[in-house]
Amino acid sequence: MVIGAPLAWLLVFFLLPCVIVARISLAEPRIAQPPYSPLLESRADGGATLVVTTASYRTLIEDELYLAAYFESLRMAALATLVCLLLGYPMAWRMARAGPRWRAALLLLVMLPFWTSFLLRVYAWSALLNRHGVVNELLLALGIVNAPLELLHTPFAVQLGLVYAYLPFMILPLYATLERLDEEFLEAAADLGCPPWRSFVTVVLPLSLPGVLAGCALVFVPALGEFVVPDLLGGPDTLMIGKVLWDEFFANRAWPVASAIALIMLALVLVLMSFERWLRVRVRSS
Repeated sequence: MVIGAPLAWLLVFFLLPCVIVARISLAEPRIAQPPYSPLLESRADGGATLVVTTASYRTLIEDELYLAAYFESLRMAALATLVCLLLGYPMAWRMARAGPRWRAALLLLVMLPFWTSFLLRVYAWSALLNRHGVVNELLLALGIVNAPLELLHTPFAVQLGLVYAYLPFMILPLYATLERLDEEFLEAAADLGCPPWRSFVTVVLPLSLPGVLAGCALVFVPALGEFVVPDLLGGPDTLMIGKVLWDEFFANRAWPVASAIALIMLALVLVLMSFERWLRVRVRSS
């Protein structure tokens, strides 16, 4: 009875939609409403024919566009995760080592962006990065450049938007792990003559690996399927799977292909999450 309500919620709002999407992915595209063939088609003799095809999955394998979109999404998400880790780790470490009053203030600053709509924050970056935005005006005023730079609608803008959007998701689990770190370990390492850099490598980093893995998972998974950032900050040639999925559903009306894209992406995420869970178990056991 305790798990009944959340289990029913998952069955209705997660498993059932996945089954519906899987059923659409095995249909044939039609110019109709809805734009795919029914599961059962009536015959003249009063019977019914099961309509199932794997043409959408064959299209994803044979068309290089979709494979390129998957690889580009993996590359962009992995790069964003790495940058978030490099930026978020020192920030989380400083927050964990700050006094109680400063710690609360720093934690508030990290969580402050969540009080504003994600869409508005991405729109703000498009205003900052355009040819007549604040960034270009500042660079021109300082004499760093002679002409406005093309910052918006570039891979750089997409990567910047991903890092900005998901950096708090890296900082918070790292902070939760580092805040519980016993400082006596560092004192013992210093008493044994261990320099600070070696204390970090041999003591702090291994003990913080659960937070690192959790932060990487929280950043990588949503960045992999991100749509808003590449759509608003990327150019027309920006190829991420979330944008391709949107185009197939709403522009091309190719629902079976879009459903196949979504299912493959879901399977990819499940594989990556299973790998992250296996790593976390290995870290805890060691």
